[in-house]
Amino acid sequence: MEIVIGTKNWSSWSLRPWLALKRTGAPFVETVIQLRQATASETAISAHSPSRLVPVLKDGDLTIWDSLAICEYLAEKFPAARLWPQDPAARALGRAAAAEMHSGFTSLRGECPMEIDARHDADLSEATRKDVRRIVALWSDLRARFGAEGPFLLGGWSIADAFYTPVATRFRTYGVKLSDHGDTGAAGAYCEALLATPEFRAWEAAV
Repeated sequence: MEIVIGTKNWSSWSLRPWLALKRTGAPFVETVIQLRQATASETAISAHSPSRLVPVLKDGDLTIWDSLAICEYLAEKFPAARLWPQDPAARALGRAAAAEMHSGFTSLRGECPMEIDARHDADLSEATRKDVRRIVALWSDLRARFGAEGPFLLGGWSIADAFYTPVATRFRTYGVKLSDHGDTGAAGAYCEALLATPEFRAWEAAV
């Protein structure tokens, strides 16, 4: 398999399926395309991706060009990796959380783009603060439900955690204090757990 990703410092969408792929333990080839290089980046991506976007997963003759679709494919191809929990209710909640990240939180994404190696003091807009409050509430609710089963959103690590790891980097980069947005401790602890996984640390070391 080959995964085509964007610059590791910036490409949050690439980070998500890369974490899931790393979790499977399967060997893969990594191709990194440097972003923000105008037409050069687009030309390089077009050689791999029908959507002209990264990430892209190639498995033989199959090409998958969406981060969530890549993760779901990996979950089905490598069931032993347990990228989703076996319990149907937990799996449904995890998928709902991942889908909400996939399609939502546009103000946070736009105002606080992923920049792993940077540190900023951000003055967040009300729209972004609203996004942060929703994330804190979501994390806190799922940690209350599944906290006895492990440190991640559904207890054990899952695709939902892959989707929120870039969010944790944003909170760190922009100095967002979750306690200012309704966190009583669970969301902050979860954020720290995401940034401490060996898979994320391997990605961060290559930034």
